[in-house]
Amino acid sequence: MYRYDQYDHLIVRERIAQYRDQVARRLNDELTEEEFLPLRLQNGLYMQRHAYMLRIAVPYGLLSSAQMRMFAHIARKYDRGYGHFTTRQNIQFNWIELEQTPDILADLASVEMHAIQTSGNCIRNITTDEFAGVAADEIMDPRPFAEILRQWSTFHPEFIALPRKFKVAINGAVEDRAAIAIHDIGLTLTHNEAGEAGFKFMAGGGMGRTPIIGSVIRDFLPWQHLLTYTEAVMRVYNSYGRRDNKYKARIKILLKALGVEEFARLVEEEWQDLKDGPETLTREEYDRVAAYFAAPAYAALDNIDPLAAHADSKPFANWLQRNVKPHKVPGYAAVVLSLKKTGVPPGDATAEQIDFVADLADKFSFGELRVTHEQNLVLADVKQADLFEVWTLAKSKGLATPNIGLLTDIISCPGGDFCSLANAKSIPIAAAIAERFDNLDFQHDIGDIELNISGCINACGHHHVGSIGVLGVDKDGSEWYQVSIGGAQGNDSAIGKIIGPSFSGGQMPEVIDRLLQVYVRNRVEGERFVETAQRLGIAPFKEHVYATPISKGELVGEDHA
Repeated sequence: MYRYDQYDHLIVRERIAQYRDQVARRLNDELTEEEFLPLRLQNGLYMQRHAYMLRIAVPYGLLSSAQMRMFAHIARKYDRGYGHFTTRQNIQFNWIELEQTPDILADLASVEMHAIQTSGNCIRNITTDEFAGVAADEIMDPRPFAEILRQWSTFHPEFIALPRKFKVAINGAVEDRAAIAIHDIGLTLTHNEAGEAGFKFMAGGGMGRTPIIGSVIRDFLPWQHLLTYTEAVMRVYNSYGRRDNKYKARIKILLKALGVEEFARLVEEEWQDLKDGPETLTREEYDRVAAYFAAPAYAALDNIDPLAAHADSKPFANWLQRNVKPHKVPGYAAVVLSLKKTGVPPGDATAEQIDFVADLADKFSFGELRVTHEQNLVLADVKQADLFEVWTLAKSKGLATPNIGLLTDIISCPGGDFCSLANAKSIPIAAAIAERFDNLDFQHDIGDIELNISGCINACGHHHVGSIGVLGVDKDGSEWYQVSIGGAQGNDSAIGKIIGPSFSGGQMPEVIDRLLQVYVRNRVEGERFVETAQRLGIAPFKEHVYATPISKGELVGEDHA
């Protein structure tokens, strides 16, 4: 994996020194909170409902075991013993004291990590496929390009104060697991008819108040022009993007206002001044970065059936089916460690679990692991012969729930328990739904389904692209939940459609149950929930959900605040 060069070390060291001085001045009241706000946001520090939250960057979701152990250290020393993995492949700590934040950043720097550009109107953490480099369907490894973009975008002087935040995702496989269509820029590695490598270039995707699927603005861009063409897009956005209304400041609004053809024309026009300039990538530069992502020392193995020696273990078979993914190297597999055990907030991991996963990575996966945008963790290089042992160990720490891609693999933001922007709580809703459907036989019968929950319109839980999406809304000072169906991410991305009036929190498990009843009654063989919903439309679901009153009920559970 990538290691810091001299410039990375210098940038991070200088940023920590600057920030330590800024915090000292704030604590001495030499800076007002208003003056301090942009300074702390540049370092990933937010003020939440009860305390500061620090968001740490995990570039393209890739971690070493040493970096993972640093998260456990931070959780124990500076937080309340746990961290929260996010849909941006980052990690957040929700109970941080301001005066300790410079020390946290210094601790992070000791393992080549930081919190730079995890907030603010800049280019945020570049994300990609959690199986990059090992996926059986991979066209080309996207990680070198993600790293090149990271280096280029960090403190880029022209794009550090954009109209609004900016997110980039890269997919390098046949199946899009990076959700590129809902990003400001979405890139797909591909080859043209001559066999040359390049990108299909999408722009203008996003969620929030105006969810939009991105548009293709260039069918094929030679890889050498990744930076020059991206800069052209950024310049057009920086020049024409609105700054008078933050709700209309994202690139998706600009692209919609101009039209795809006009936006693409402006980009091409801007690109002519950049094309073949000094930012054009060379093979030498690509090879330099790609060398950091060289394959580990795989053993020469044959594929085996890991279930053969444990044919009588249904729990192990379930886990193999849901949590183990194909690998391009014979004899190996990728393992998804579920952070969605019933009773635990989605994406949360304790310091003990974080240390444990680092140990698993060292023993079974070349000391490396990944964070998924579905808020789980991945050991990418596990020998098939070791899968039973990995399952046994992971199960002992609550990390082997065989629910990846199933109903209780819920994606959720922290919601109103923590976030000051939220209209409603997310964690209790996720907990109530998970408890209601905590039956693996039932979940396996329902099959692949994505349930996404956001506590506000900012859509950090990606509810717009959930098979079932839940959005917290404020209704006369009370917390209510709007439900949509038919959303999807990946190759066939789609925005879900709202089924009708909102529900109380206590009604949500029954609402989900009624939606599933319609699906089971109407599905054809092999059809997933999202496919049934898109085929039938919302009418039959709406009719059944609202046919008879639903008890308002009460949400019972831990008060996470």
